[in-house]
Amino acid sequence: MQTTQRKFQETAIIIRQEEIADNIYSMWLRTEQIAAHAAAGQFVSVYCNDGSRLLPRPVSICEIDRKDGAVRLVYRVAGKGTEEFCTMRTGNHLNVVGPLGNGFPKKERRAFLIGGGIGIPPMLQLAKELHCEKQIVLGFRDDTFLVDEFKRYGKVYIATEDGSAGTDGNVLDAIRENGLCADIIYACGPLPMLRALKEYAAAKHIECWISLEERMACGIGACLACVCRSKNRDVHTNVKNKRICKEGPVFRAGEVEF
Repeated sequence: MQTTQRKFQETAIIIRQEEIADNIYSMWLRTEQIAAHAAAGQFVSVYCNDGSRLLPRPVSICEIDRKDGAVRLVYRVAGKGTEEFCTMRTGNHLNVVGPLGNGFPKKERRAFLIGGGIGIPPMLQLAKELHCEKQIVLGFRDDTFLVDEFKRYGKVYIATEDGSAGTDGNVLDAIRENGLCADIIYACGPLPMLRALKEYAAAKHIECWISLEERMACGIGACLACVCRSKNRDVHTNVKNKRICKEGPVFRAGEVEF
């Protein structure tokens, strides 16, 4: 599923930033070209201002405000690059390239929108854009975030590993506990969750689209650092590989193996 291959390099201005959960930050960036062309499920590459860190950090787009020319990034602090980002304040600048990759297809059918951990943020823009019956299932380890924002766009079900909120367990436990059903699945999260959803969708004969998370280097498909196994041969490499940053990050579940 191809969204767009147009990408822009911009010097983005931080509009605001806040910590919304432990080590989880929400950052709004003014970036007019990227905001104008981005789609739900795509990502951006964000460069550190510290010149010793040459490679950009890929961050999924959480929300798009086309009217004000801004995108929202919600990220977890996981290393030196994101540590730098979280110290930045309103008015600071970041070099950003995007939108990158391919987003989710929008099909007006009864849908599951499923996010796990830091795979939750990219589902928010999709929830805003889909005009159909939506059942939003969010899986957390413990602390919850973005729940109120999701509630504006559909019925929300929560699963937590520690049982502190919603279903005690994972997203599939929440689906089964609440007797939910759908005609299509959209999902982003850790591989074990996506693997379980792929099997669930196959057993239920449900169309399933997943967004894969992977460490990336170039972010544009040149370095082949983020390949995954695929069912069919890739025209770029002539082997059964897909580049997550280029052909993905969104794939039909049956196209990839993991």
